[in-house]
Amino acid sequence: MLPKPVDVFIPQRFLERDSLDLLIHFHGAPYVVHFAAESSGLGLIAAAVNLGGGSRVYNDPFEDSTAFARLVAAILDSTAVSGKRLAVRRILLSGFSAGYGAIRRILSTNTSRGVVDGALLLDGIHASYIPERTVLAEGGGIDSTQLEAFRSFAEECSTPGARKRFVITHSEIFPGTFVSTTESTDWILKQLNMKRDPVLLWGPLGMQQVSRSEKGNFKVFGFAGNAAQDHVDHLQALWSFLRNLRE
Repeated sequence: MLPKPVDVFIPQRFLERDSLDLLIHFHGAPYVVHFAAESSGLGLIAAAVNLGGGSRVYNDPFEDSTAFARLVAAILDSTAVSGKRLAVRRILLSGFSAGYGAIRRILSTNTSRGVVDGALLLDGIHASYIPERTVLAEGGGIDSTQLEAFRSFAEECSTPGARKRFVITHSEIFPGTFVSTTESTDWILKQLNMKRDPVLLWGPLGMQQVSRSEKGNFKVFGFAGNAAQDHVDHLQALWSFLRNLRE
């Protein structure tokens, strides 16, 4: 179904549980996802999807509105013991960097979004400038159509009594040629009339948290750093950030 194989991992100690959450992670070394499954405190079936560089390679396979359901079915079939699938309580999505392309497309499809119980974006949420490559400081705007799926999901999760959860983490990296994770997140916060609270906290792996915003089950964590390692830290801390998707 996908152009590259999917890595599926279940910690041995979870095999006797009556039900587990299914985490599908887009873009990131499988061993990081394995560690997160072991260490997050959530009982997880963890699937790692790696399709290459750029958000388009993650977006395009899910333009078929049935693709996500078929992916979930294939993952669960691969976990079957004696012909019986493991029972799944919730379906969670996480994406690092370019992996947001898959999550955006999945959340744009009503049938797929309906079965997603939580999403985590790790320093990966972008859009194009209008005109292209014209940054905000030079009079450019944000192509908000490319963020609408995330805005809508954030609004749903921020509603009082919401069951679903949405978490965004971002660094201070400024690509220049397309909308940064900070700018994309700021746009969503503005649409939801949310403000950032400045903080100065140590995060996982020595990350320095500088802002936070929360409304209902929608959370944003902003971190310092504009270097490559600052970006990768968000992926390496998957195990920690996943805890925000606990019920």
